[in-house]
Amino acid sequence: MTSQVSSPAGKTDEASEALVGEQRVPRSGPEGAMDKEIRRLDRVIIRFAGDSGDGMQLTGDRFTSETASFGNDLSTLPNFPAEIRAPAGTLPGVSSFQLHFADHDILTPGDAPNVLVAMNPAALKANIGDVPRGADIIVNTDEFTKRPMAKVGYETSPLEDGSLEAYNVHPVPLTTLTIEALKEFGLSRKEAERSKNMFALGLLSWMYNRPTEGTEKFLRSKFAKKPAIAEANVAAFRAGWNFGETTEDFAVSYEVAPASQAFPTGTYRNISGNLALSYGLIAAGRQADLPLYLGSYPITPASDILHELSRHKNFGVRTFQAEDEIAGIGAALGAAFGGSLAVTTTSGPGVALKSETIGLAVSLELPLLIVDIQRGGPSTGLPTKTEQADLLQAMYGRNGEAPVPVVAPRTPADCFDAALDAARIALTYRTPVFLLSDGYLANGSEPWRIPETDSLPDLRTRFATGPNHELADGTEVFWPYKRDPETLARPWAVPGTPGLEHRIGGIEKQDGTGNISYDPANHDFMVRTRQAKIDGIAVPELEVDDPAGADTLVLGWGSTYGPITAAVRRLRASGQPIAQAHLRHLNPFPANLGEVLERYGRVVVPEMNLGQLATLLRAKYLVDVQSYTQVNGMPFKAEQLATALKEAIDA
Repeated sequence: MTSQVSSPAGKTDEASEALVGEQRVPRSGPEGAMDKEIRRLDRVIIRFAGDSGDGMQLTGDRFTSETASFGNDLSTLPNFPAEIRAPAGTLPGVSSFQLHFADHDILTPGDAPNVLVAMNPAALKANIGDVPRGADIIVNTDEFTKRPMAKVGYETSPLEDGSLEAYNVHPVPLTTLTIEALKEFGLSRKEAERSKNMFALGLLSWMYNRPTEGTEKFLRSKFAKKPAIAEANVAAFRAGWNFGETTEDFAVSYEVAPASQAFPTGTYRNISGNLALSYGLIAAGRQADLPLYLGSYPITPASDILHELSRHKNFGVRTFQAEDEIAGIGAALGAAFGGSLAVTTTSGPGVALKSETIGLAVSLELPLLIVDIQRGGPSTGLPTKTEQADLLQAMYGRNGEAPVPVVAPRTPADCFDAALDAARIALTYRTPVFLLSDGYLANGSEPWRIPETDSLPDLRTRFATGPNHELADGTEVFWPYKRDPETLARPWAVPGTPGLEHRIGGIEKQDGTGNISYDPANHDFMVRTRQAKIDGIAVPELEVDDPAGADTLVLGWGSTYGPITAAVRRLRASGQPIAQAHLRHLNPFPANLGEVLERYGRVVVPEMNLGQLATLLRAKYLVDVQSYTQVNGMPFKAEQLATALKEAIDA
């Protein structure tokens, strides 16, 4: 979904994500219906929650798409169980989708929902702890019977025992209303029940004045081969809208104006991190004028990249779904040897399996992108939950001295630029490169400004075409390890090029000739040269946002950018001076990082691990950084970080 946004360049710097005063506008309903009032808000956070089979991800995705087309800034947080179909009606089986949308620049999916849509008792119980007093809760009353409530430990109905008095509860028999609305379609009760998520979507679309045409078009396209099912879902969606319009329980609807001042002029679309990363890889292949090859094995949360790239053969993309992780990266490395821009995608457990081949890529000095969409670990861990705990594995998880550059995007849209940056490093310096995203970025989404193609970097590189060295007797030969004096990259010789035959393999090579060598001095030289090549990679200097000359610096990396920035805005709005910087390049670090760290009396590093970046900073720069960590499978909340940073400032 794309939309045109025209506004002054630059985003607004909202100091707080708090609600502002409402504006009330009267509205007349259809003939025979009560007049409805419209209240204008600056932002809203909605959470849809139900069983993993209730279609909450689809519901949230459709609401998000319509919100993006309307022009709001937005940020999303899908949260679902690892099982394909978790046990129905249980707490572990609850799936939710949170959407934060606003008329101004926002950075996170929000700390707490203003509206919770609970499709059953499990959804209510799993999420009620996050809902602030005074929030709206829309409950599917049809599911609040004795057995479903007993499954999650409710002895009495929370709809009747007074436990929800602090909230604005809207009891709606979603299942009954949906079945009634679909009587004319001749569906079984079970089939009709499946459309209750569309009824809920229609109700929320009315409640927040969202466009509807896109959703109806989507449903007819999705169920094109089953037109009766398509029309039934459209009917359920419309019934939900009409219910909101006519029922007395919803006397007010809300408007959130487009974020017309939040974006530079351009064409925007809503995009998830994995989709942005996929597009970035395709763009990198085109800008390098090379075929793009993906060798991969499906693994959550990286599989979406394999699925997306497989759709784009017309852009010179070739995808190979291998039998396991080792075969996937082996094929990708072979493609790199053959002259392709090669990629392998995985998550933490897959990186462990790929580590030997990554070491081989370091030895061969070939360009290879290793995309690690991090998740909770160790081992299988939490497949659908987020974490940043693979940093040290990316840095050191190989035998011997095997340095690899590490790049980390900071937002879903930034995954596009990070992919281009990782490809630049891999192609320029002939090295494997880690691209560290995570489940929060991969599944979350935000508006992305579609770039002009002429603004993308030129990534073209030259293959070796002939001899590059002259022997003492005047003979011209090809030396596969004769390096570029500036980048220390070795030549990239495509197999089959006459006269460029050379050895490959994991045994140490002689400098220059590439012959097998066991010479101690040569090994020492090659190890140090490979390290020097990585240390010499050109990366931008670290930018610091410090408008007030603060004594405390908060330094993040990867997906912590949104929560950190939101927390910093809150502190500055309350008069607290604090500086902020964010790392994209984790190996090598920016050249000025040491000088930046020395400028501040306190350095706080929030991470979704047990302090891996903090460990690296302490070791390299001898700075006593303060680590603030979380490993619960969820992203930081802005208020949580603001409190922790305030304590650091006051210490």
